[in-house]
Amino acid sequence: MKKYILALLFCIANCELCTVNFSLGPALHAQCPVENTAFQGGERLEYKLYFNWKFIWKTAGSATMTTKSVTRDGKVGYQSDLITRTQKIVDKWFCMRDTLRSVYTTDIVPLHYRKGANEGGKYRLNLINYTYNGGRTHLDMSYRHGDGRVTTAQHSTTECAYDMVSMMMRARSYRSSDFAVGQRIPLQLADGDRVKQETLVYRGIKKFTTEGKEKRTYRCLVFSYLERNSKGKEKEIITFYVTDDDNHIPVRLDMNLRFGTAKAYLTRATGLRNSETSIVEK
Repeated sequence: MKKYILALLFCIANCELCTVNFSLGPALHAQCPVENTAFQGGERLEYKLYFNWKFIWKTAGSATMTTKSVTRDGKVGYQSDLITRTQKIVDKWFCMRDTLRSVYTTDIVPLHYRKGANEGGKYRLNLINYTYNGGRTHLDMSYRHGDGRVTTAQHSTTECAYDMVSMMMRARSYRSSDFAVGQRIPLQLADGDRVKQETLVYRGIKKFTTEGKEKRTYRCLVFSYLERNSKGKEKEIITFYVTDDDNHIPVRLDMNLRFGTAKAYLTRATGLRNSETSIVEK
């Protein structure tokens, strides 16, 4: 469940930043770097999480995302961190204390990923280091399971590969003019000690109105994240709404979980890079 909640939210953390080399070298293939015009260092996004039990929606927790500029080897990049926390009343059914961190270049080429998760008293740790040479993306992955076992794996591909956080930051460069409704967007996603071929589907433009005292209606691009099971059958895991402006902020996520459904709604956004031109009502 946690994986689906974290997949399309974002950032804040309290772990030590590991040393990262921003020197990618001339062999980095040209399709991976993309121009970032959507976000900047200093951005902070806050969300409320809601779970559904027996047709009743309950506030279940919160998530906070921050992005900041970092410098390594004299070069500037970004660090995006995510913290999710369930409320104490929810911890009886499912306790979630998760911290994710992704470090990537200014043109959104991932370099390092760290995901620490405490679920139901079991701690899991996922580490990924990316390197680029010979026209290929190389991933060095380590995964600490809930029972303490550690598994490692290496993966090499001629395609771009992303983790949960860098994938979403990359997706914020998408524009409605890039896609036709129903268009499928393949991606390679690293999670645990595996790299999987997954799919985003563009659903078109819809309006979404936030909750609370200060309601806002946004014009949004809508995407669905599909996951393929061992039998090759696809399941829609998340539908997410991003603002149809230059910020491309995720304002709503609908998640299908094993025991029900969950939603995440944006409650506050500060440090944005661009004007919020997608707001159609305040």
